[in-house]
This record gives sequence, structure tokens and C-alpha cells, in this order.
Amino acid sequence: MRKRMSLARQLFALQLAVILALVGTAALLVFLEVRRDTRAHAELEVRTLASALAELPEVRTALESPDPAAVLQPLATSVREATGTDFIVFMAPDRTRYTHPNPERVGEPFVGTIGPALEGRAFTESYEGTLGPSVRAVVPIRDADGEVDALLSIGILQEQIGSELQRRLYPVVYLSAAALLVAAAGSYAISRRLDRQTLGLGAEEITRLYEHHDAVLRTVREGLLIVSPRGELVLANDQARALLGLTGHPEGRQVRDLGLRPPLDGLLASGEPADDRLCVYGDRVLVAHQERIEKDGRPLGTVTTLRDHTELEALAGELDSVRGFTDALRAQAHESANRLHTVITMVELGQPERAVEFATVELASAQQLADRLTESVEEPALAALLLGKAAQAAEKGVELVVTEDTAVAESAVTARDLVTLVGNLVDNAIDAALTAEPPRKVTVTARSEPDGGLLVRVSDSGRGVDGAHLDSIFTRGWTTKSAAGGRGQGLGLALVKQVISRYGGEAEVGTGNGGVFTVRLHPREGSEEPDERGDQPTRDQPDEPGEEA
Repeated sequence: MRKRMSLARQLFALQLAVILALVGTAALLVFLEVRRDTRAHAELEVRTLASALAELPEVRTALESPDPAAVLQPLATSVREATGTDFIVFMAPDRTRYTHPNPERVGEPFVGTIGPALEGRAFTESYEGTLGPSVRAVVPIRDADGEVDALLSIGILQEQIGSELQRRLYPVVYLSAAALLVAAAGSYAISRRLDRQTLGLGAEEITRLYEHHDAVLRTVREGLLIVSPRGELVLANDQARALLGLTGHPEGRQVRDLGLRPPLDGLLASGEPADDRLCVYGDRVLVAHQERIEKDGRPLGTVTTLRDHTELEALAGELDSVRGFTDALRAQAHESANRLHTVITMVELGQPERAVEFATVELASAQQLADRLTESVEEPALAALLLGKAAQAAEKGVELVVTEDTAVAESAVTARDLVTLVGNLVDNAIDAALTAEPPRKVTVTARSEPDGGLLVRVSDSGRGVDGAHLDSIFTRGWTTKSAAGGRGQGLGLALVKQVISRYGGEAEVGTGNGGVFTVRLHPREGSEEPDERGDQPTRDQPDEPGEEA
């Protein structure tokens, strides 16, 4: 397959053709003008000289003599040599020559037009005579009475005019050649630069690449951002604009002027590489991957991809909860089997009363908690979550207490947001309680407020929250767990912050012996927009033990 010419080469060929046409046309016009000017100059010269020579008294005197040729031939020769003309011919009205550059032709008839001169009018013409093609002037010579009694023709051969034309055209040729070389060199330099910038691609290839590039940007489900080394946004596809809330035409603006929120504003502005970093951005959980791009050692900026993991993280949290419930059920099944064997053995030993008492004491306690939650919590998902967390905590050796004043009515808070909020706070509290010495305890309060809001308070018997970390505990990545904590580490409280922001709430974090997280939500019917008023926690003194996330 024959390789097509690159766009730069096509433009160079087009420019060269245009330059050649322009220079050639200009040179042709100059040539025609110079030729016309040279011919006009020759005609003027011979006509002026002929008119002046015809008026000389010596000429009239010679014409009145018996032998005009003897007097006029020397005169014509001297004038011809002095003026550089090729011939000066004096003649009678009947064309008989009195003078000629070739003396042998004296007395022969003149070859050329003489009609206008016989009528008394001077004229010029181009004519091929005995010496060759020439530009000549023919003027009448009048006697004392004003009658035409002789004619005078002076001419310059075309060969001499051609030599003069050639001499005058030399500068034009040199100048045209120089202009052509300079223009060609400039066009070549521009085409070389354009060839580098377009990577040697042809017009069709560039068009095809652009169409594919545009199609990919519009159909890819990931957000794509390209930032220049100067910190300017070069490209943002539709998905990136939707994820970040960019409006208008953000391309060409500084990243710091786009109004992005942490942590993506700092990440994009820094240009530092990031490998699938989880970022909580507004009400979304995004996975950001950023790499620097270079070509031939020259930095071209950074490419950042954004993947929306909001739903995935919510499902992962729910899956973790289900796994916890499954582990708790497995442990309870194992424990129930042990209790069942014990009850059977007691019956076989003849102690049925004690067997019944042993079998019902813990069942009554668990049933009592379930009945209370079912009556006081109208959201089934929240009631099931608390029951499951209680079993999960018991398996880990932590007592989970749901306070008596827990009562949650129906509200605008969705079940998923309730599970995210309470589940993450309780999970963090259980993990925190496990770091302290027994007895380990987690206390949960959830109740509807008279104004339609919701209060959730979770405390634990852990080591408490360091006051120096209050401003960062709701930031993605903040955790007190070891690096082996696994996937999603440091994300729980960031998701809690999302819920708080979505419902225009606020959080209070107690410090001291144990930690207390108090969250108040102010749901508004039909409202889904985040409210930044509840982003930052406030300091509060704990009224029950707790621990950090």
C-alpha cells in the first residue's frame, strides 16, 4: 500500500506551486513591461534623432547640391557612429538612397514604408530591411517652400534591442530567483515544523484520528482529564464533567480556578502520580488514577482517569455487613448446637425444669431486644442492622447496647443512607472497643427529633479520639488501623460525611476516655443536594466512652 503524503508535505507542495506561479507571473509581467519600455525607448530615440537631423542646414544644403550622396554619406556615417544607431538613410521621394551603412547599396531603392512621410507625417515602424528586422523612424525633409523633397530613415536593429532587453532583465531574473529561494526555504521550514507537530500524518489520517478520538471520549464510561505542565486543563470528556460538576468551557483554565473540591483539586494541581486512589468527592466515591506523560523526555502534562465507585462501595459495605451477619449466624448456630446438646443431656438426666430454664434465658434476652427494636424502629433495614451488629459484637466479645430511648420514625432519610451512617459508626466503635481492655462496650442511640430530624450517637469504651485529629477524621484515608486492614481502609467516616452533607447535618466528636460520635441530620423532603454546613466535626466532651475510626 502506497503511503500517502503527510499534511505538511502536501502544504509544502501547494505553497511551492503557488510561489512558483506568483514568481513566474511576476517575472513574465516584468519581462513584458521591460520589453515594451525598451522598444518604446528605441522608437523615441530614433524618431527624435531623425527629426533633429532633418532640420540641419547642412542636410538641406546637401540636397540642393548636384551630388547629395557625396555630402550626406560622410555625415550619416559620423552621426550613426556617434549615436549608436544601426543605419541612417537619406533618400529621394522615389526611394533612391543617398546614404547607407553599406556604400554599395547607395543609389538602390529603399526597402520599407514611406507613404505617411511623403504626406508630411513622421512615423515609426518595425520592418525587416536589407540589414534585418529593425525599429525605424521615417521623417520628411522639407524645402524652403515646405514641400517634401527628401526623406530620412534612422533605425536600430532588433538584435541590438534584444541585447539591451537582456541586459535590463538580468536584475529581474536574479531578484526573482532570490525571492523564489527565500520563499521556498521559508515554506520548507514551516512544513518541517508542521510535520513534527502533526507527527507526519496526512489529512485523512488526522481526520480519522480525530473522529475516533472524539467517539472514544464520548463513549468511554470513565472520566478523562488531561492537564498541561502549566496546570491548565487541556481536555475533559463528558463523563469527567458530569462527575466533577464542570460547566461551560473549562478547557484552557487553570485547575485551581475550576472550583474543584478536595482532594481532587490538590491531586490535579500537583501532577503527582496516583495509583487507583479512592477519593470521596461530594456525594460520590471516585477512584482516581493519574500518570505523567512524556515524549522524548519532554513533559506533556498528566492524564487522570476517574471511575465512579459510589454504588460499588455502597454494595461492598452492604456485602461486608452481610458477611458479618453470616459469621454471626454461623457462630450462633455453633453455639445453639452446643446449647441444644446440653438441653438434651439435661432431659436425659431427669432435670427437665433446669433444661427449660437454660434454654429460655438467653432466648428471652435476644427476643426482648428484637421486640423492642421492631416496635421502636419503623425502618426494617435499621432494625435488622442493629440486631446483626449486636450478634456480631457479641461474637467478638463486645457488648452492644441499644439505649432505651432509641425510637426512629419514618423520615426522608433513605434506608441505604441509614445503613451507611449507623453501620460505619458501629463498625468503627466495635473495632475501637477491641483495642481496650475488657469490659468492652458499644452504646448506640438513634431517635427522631421533634423537628423531624434524626439523632444518632455511638460511643465505645476504646482509647478515645486524639483532639489533634478532629479536623481530619472525616477525610478519606484517615484511620488508626494497621496497614493490613484491607481494602477500603479509611473510607467509613468519609462515607458518613457524605450522608451528613447530603442531609445538611452536623457531627460532634467527643474526646477523652473513649470516643463519642454524635450526628444530627436535618432531612428535607425531595432534597438530594449536599449541604457543606456539616462537613467539619465540632468538639464536644464525651458523655460515654468511645474510639476513633
